Amino acid sequence: MLLDDASAEFHEFFERHYAELARLAHLLTGETDAADDLAADALLALWQHWARFRNTDHPLAYARGVVANMARGRIRSAVRERRRVALFWSRGLEPVQGPDVEAVLEVRAALARLPFRKRACVVLRHSFDLSEKDTAAALGISVGTVKSQTAKGMAELERILDDGAVGQLVTGRRIR
Repeated sequence: MLLDDASAEFHEFFERHYAELARLAHLLTGETDAADDLAADALLALWQHWARFRNTDHPLAYARGVVANMARGRIRSAVRERRRVALFWSRGLEPVQGPDVEAVLEVRAALARLPFRKRACVVLRHSFDLSEKDTAAALGISVGTVKSQTAKGMAELERILDDGAVGQLVTGRRIR
């Protein structure tokens, strides 16, 4: 079966950006299992409107925005559920498989404590190396808001980690 041009373009887009979108979802939600679902749902939403977005300058920015919005919705749902079920978050951190070191796990745990907008700004700026402009476009906020939320988020991370190691970790290497 031959794919038409639009399908082939989307397939290429999917193959190129799915892993990045899943990683973004994971860093925003802290949920490994949800990350794949959120990335797939975002790409499905993009596919449904591919005719409109395929010729735009930045379809990836739109996809990142969709992931961020879906992650925000998922977090809000979890917060509502937590209020209904007090023991929802009583379990400890899930064991992480892979090459993660203790410092990275601490940064991830600290990220999970940040409010969504601060977390999204920090993750997009420092983990995905997006510019302030691209981060603003992905989140649908102003560049000034990105600047202030990123600065406040980094300051909060440093307070949470209590030793300033997050500044060295985030600026020295990407959060994985």
